[in-house]
This record gives sequence, C-alpha cells and structure tokens, in this order.
Amino acid sequence: MDPDAEAFISKYLTELREDNVAVFLGAGLSKSAGFVDWIELLSPIAKQLGLDARRESDLVGVAQYHVNANAANRHELNQLLIDQFSDLVEPTENHKILARLPIKTYWTTNYDRLIEKALEFGGKRVDAKYTKEQLATTKRGRDAVVYKMHGDIEHPDKAVLTKDDYERYHRTHGPFITALAGDLVEQTFLFLGFSFTDPNLDYVLGRIRARFEQNQRQHFCLTKHRTQLPGEPLPEFQYAQNKQLLITQDLKRFNIKTIFVEDYGQVTEILRAIEDRFRRRTIFISGSAADYGDWGRPATDDFLTRLAGALIDRDFRVTSGFGLGVGGAIVTGAVQQIYSTKRRSIEEQLVLRPFPIGIQDPRERQETFGRYREELVAQAGIAVFIMGNKLDRAATIINADGVRAEFELAKQRGLYVVPIGSSGWMSLELWNEVMSNLDKHFPARSAKIRPLMQRLGETVKQPLDLLETVLALVDILAKE
Repeated sequence: MDPDAEAFISKYLTELREDNVAVFLGAGLSKSAGFVDWIELLSPIAKQLGLDARRESDLVGVAQYHVNANAANRHELNQLLIDQFSDLVEPTENHKILARLPIKTYWTTNYDRLIEKALEFGGKRVDAKYTKEQLATTKRGRDAVVYKMHGDIEHPDKAVLTKDDYERYHRTHGPFITALAGDLVEQTFLFLGFSFTDPNLDYVLGRIRARFEQNQRQHFCLTKHRTQLPGEPLPEFQYAQNKQLLITQDLKRFNIKTIFVEDYGQVTEILRAIEDRFRRRTIFISGSAADYGDWGRPATDDFLTRLAGALIDRDFRVTSGFGLGVGGAIVTGAVQQIYSTKRRSIEEQLVLRPFPIGIQDPRERQETFGRYREELVAQAGIAVFIMGNKLDRAATIINADGVRAEFELAKQRGLYVVPIGSSGWMSLELWNEVMSNLDKHFPARSAKIRPLMQRLGETVKQPLDLLETVLALVDILAKE
C-alpha cells in the first residue's frame, strides 16, 4: 500500500482507539450506490435555462437561476430531489464498513439515508439530525449521531440547495455551524466523496483556522487522482489536473491532508484495512471446561489469568462468552491488569457476554446463543480456543459444540484462529484442522507462524509453557 495511505491508516487507527474520530460524507460516496451527483441532479434544470451543468462551476447558482426563473417557486427542484433520492438503494460496502467501525459522529451534506440504513443494519441506534430543533434533543440509547447539515430527503422543501438557502444558512441552521466547528476542533475527521466546494464547510474551516492558526487538529481526505476522461481534450484534462493540485495545497491551510488513490476501489481497500487492523486489537477467547485433564484446574486458571492480563498489558481488548470453567479466570486476569495500570476502563478493554442458560425453549435458546456468538465474534480480529468440553445428559465428557460453532463463525468473519491443541478436546480437533491447511488460514506469513502453531499442539505438562508462544502469535497476527 502507498506510504501515505499506510501513515494515514496508522494515525486514524490511533485516534479510533481513543474515540476521537468522525467522518464527513459527500455526494461522491453515494454516487457509487446509484444516486446522482450534483451535476446529474441539476442537468435537467440547467438545460431548461440554456446551460450545461457540466460546464458550470457554480451549481448552487444554477439552482438559484431556476428558482428566479419560476417566480421563486422551487417545486420542480423539490420533485427532482424526491425522484432521485427516494429509491430504496442499498448502502455501499464503504457505508457498511464505516457503520461497523466504532465511530459515533457522522456528518454529511447528502440528502439520502444510506449511512443511517447501514448503521441500523449493523444493529446501531441512530440519532439523525437535519433541523436545528433536533440538535437540542437526544435519542435515548443512541450509538451514533448523523448530522445532515443540508437536510433530509423526507423534507425536500427544507433542503439546502439554492443561493438563498446558503445565504440564510447562518440564520436558519446556525447551530449546525457551531456543532461542526466544535467537532472539527475535537475530532479527527475523514472526508470521503467530498469536493470541498461547499460554502458552509469553507466558512467553518476558515473560522477554525482564524481561531487556532497553527494549532489545528489533523484531518484527512481520500481523493481519486484526476484522470483523463474518454474524449476529453488534453488541455482541459491538464487544467482539471492542475486545479486538483491547487485545491489539495489549499486544504493544507486547514490541516487537511489529502491521500490520493488511483481508483475508487482503493478507498474500499483502505477502509477495510482500517476495520481489519482495528478488530485485530480485540482478542476473542473461546473455550469451556467440565474436565481440565492432565493440566488440572489450578494450572489452567493460572494460565488463563496470565494470558488475559498479558493481552490487556499489550493494550488489546478481550472479549469472551464467559465459557463454563474458563470465564472466571479470564475476567480475573483482565480486571487485575486493568486496575493495576489504570490506562483504560473495564468497559473499554473487556467485553463479557455470559450466556443466558436459563432459556428453556430449545429453539429460542439456540437462536439467542447464535446471536450472542455472532455479536462477540464480530468485534474481534483474532480468536483463541482452549479446551472445549462439556458434560452431556449422561454425564459423559464430550467435545463442546458451542466452541465449534464459534470457530466456524470466526472463520466466516475472517478472524485469525489460534486453537491451543495441547489443551485437548475440541481445541485439539480445531488445531488439527488448522495445521492441515495452514496456508489457507494464514496466507501472508504461514512460514513464520507454522513453528508457533506447531508448538501449540505439543504435549506440555504446564500450560504456562505455552504462554509466550500464544502471545508471540497474537503479536504477529495483530500486525498483519
């Protein structure tokens, strides 16, 4: 990947882990879903006026010319918005990735509801704000706030679209300007699909620059390199290319660094890399034990306590379903380490989901357990499996099918799977599967990982003998 992109990913991940990020979505992000951009939206209007929208740099002016020519009646503009943005279009992969990330603040000038749909699909409660009155209220239990500073498709008559709308914006939407200025000061923004020709954003950025001068927060923008369009004369292409360079240089005044991509698919690659690397800082520990075998319970508990503590010490987040016979030791190790360092809160570094074993109805029980497992696994990037046994109805020790289910979910979600085969039972079964096709499970560094994975299948008297091996594996996989 490009060095600039790598540096951006590293910086944004740091801010993401500190809960200091926001995104600003422009029309370009929705265009790939099938919606029109401003040029396409206003082309019919421009044609009526004897203009070519593609040759106009002031599209807000074109919208205003239309209103002027129709005795200040914007009905046709409102209908255009309804016609173009009311379709039930699916969010793009970019929207879905952004919605899965732990981002709480979304800003957009778009009228569509793609980001809201993506967030809701991901099980998040969305607080969408597109009127100044809504800024004063808070939706209970919200997971994300979407600020739609130019309005929403459900209210096209109130959409910010013409020169009149922009000129009155400080009066009609003044609190949005204040809120955006505050977020730009406190959060690291990623601008996507945005052209930086919006007067409102320019005004806000100018105020922040005047106030903070050389102490502005770093922001980023992902932009496609301008390429020559089919049939485009060379002088026009060179002109557009030069203008893009000048805009990029101008953005540096606001401490916005532009990361160039060669095609829009690379935007998805960068977002996916952010998601993957963020998830790899979360370790899912799966296991259960009704029988501790030759290791015995004290040694197993000691190993799990030390493992959880060491992961927290390395600034990983630990998730677990509080598996039978193993959950207590994981919690002990994690909590002890969190309290000893005080770098993070328990809520930030430990996620526990004890299974509701009291559900009597078999079907409801299975569905609930399935959802629990999916939510736990979805948060992680690496899964560690230990033991995995339980008592059946005949009081016989058997392999735990729940650990198998979590292994399959982890594979489906693209997690790196690390079964500790030495612990026996289901983990040994899973270890044999992984070792039989190591290149498939670890395609990037299978040669480096093979001896470590091999070690996890060897017979050891004390599980602590495997601690450094497990941690070395996790450290390698977290940097993939």
